[in-house]
Amino acid sequence: MATITETATAPEAEVVLRASGPASTEPPASGIDLIEKIHVIPTFTDKYAERQWAKEHMAAAFRIFAKMGFNDGAGGHISLRDPVQPDCFWINPYAVHFALIKASDLILVNEEGQPLTPTPYKVNKAGFMIHAALHKARPDVHAAAHTHSPYGRAWSTFGKPIEMLNQDMCFFYNDLSVYEGFGGVVLAREEGDRIAQALGPTNKSVILQNHGILTCGGTVDEAAALFIALEQACQTQLLAEAAAANGLEKKYVGNAEAAYTKKGSGTPEVLFMQFKPEYDLILKETKGDFLD
Repeated sequence: MATITETATAPEAEVVLRASGPASTEPPASGIDLIEKIHVIPTFTDKYAERQWAKEHMAAAFRIFAKMGFNDGAGGHISLRDPVQPDCFWINPYAVHFALIKASDLILVNEEGQPLTPTPYKVNKAGFMIHAALHKARPDVHAAAHTHSPYGRAWSTFGKPIEMLNQDMCFFYNDLSVYEGFGGVVLAREEGDRIAQALGPTNKSVILQNHGILTCGGTVDEAAALFIALEQACQTQLLAEAAAANGLEKKYVGNAEAAYTKKGSGTPEVLFMQFKPEYDLILKETKGDFLD
C-alpha cells in the first residue's frame, strides 16, 4: 500500500519583502522598465479564443518535451482545464509521439473520460485517472504535466524531495510534495485520488516515488516550465549526490534566502515567461505546424 508524505521545510526566519504597491509614475533612472511589467499572462474576454490559444500552447509544450527527450513510448500526458467548460479538460491522444501532436489532435473529455469532440484516437486511461483527480481536487489547477523523464524518474527512486542547492531549485521551496510508495500503473480512481491528496491543497509539484515527476499550473506554460525546471533540478541533485559521495561537501541555500528567491522568481507570471522562449523557438523551428 502506498503512503503519502507532503514535504515542506519551514523557514527559519520570516523574510520581509517590500510590498509591490502601485507602480511609480516616475520613469526608472536607468531608462529600463520595471521587471514586474514584463511578467504578464494574457487574459481573454472570449473564452473560445482563450481555448484555442491554450490548446496551441499545450501542443507546443508536447513538441518542446519531445525535443528535450521527455517522450516515453505511449506514456506521458499533459492536461488543460477547458476555459469554456471548466468541468472538462483536454488531454493528448494515446500512443501519438509528442513530436507529432497538433492542437487539433487534443481530446476534450468529461469527468467520466468520455470524449466530447470527434477523434480517431484513444485516451490514456492512467493519464485520465491522474488528471481527472487533480482537476477535481484543485480548482486552481488549470494544467498538469507528467511524463517519464529520465532524471525525474531516476531521482524518484529515492522517494525524497530535492534540496535547495541553487537559485532555480528555489522554485520548489515549500512547494513540492512527495508521494511515497508505488501503487502500480494508475488504472483506478483511488490511485489518482491518492496522488492528488499527496500534492496537497497548494503545492504545484510532486515527486511520485518509483514513477517520476508531475507539475501543475494556472496555465500550460507554467506547468510546462515547472516540469522542465524540476527535471533539471533532479539532474542537479543526482550530480551533486555523486560528487558528495566522493567527499565533496554540499552547500545549501538558506531558508530565508530560498523563501526570498521563491517569492521573486517562482510566481506564475515569471514561470509563464520562462516558457515563452521555448515556445517562440519551437514555433520558428516547426513553422507553426503544431497550431493546426
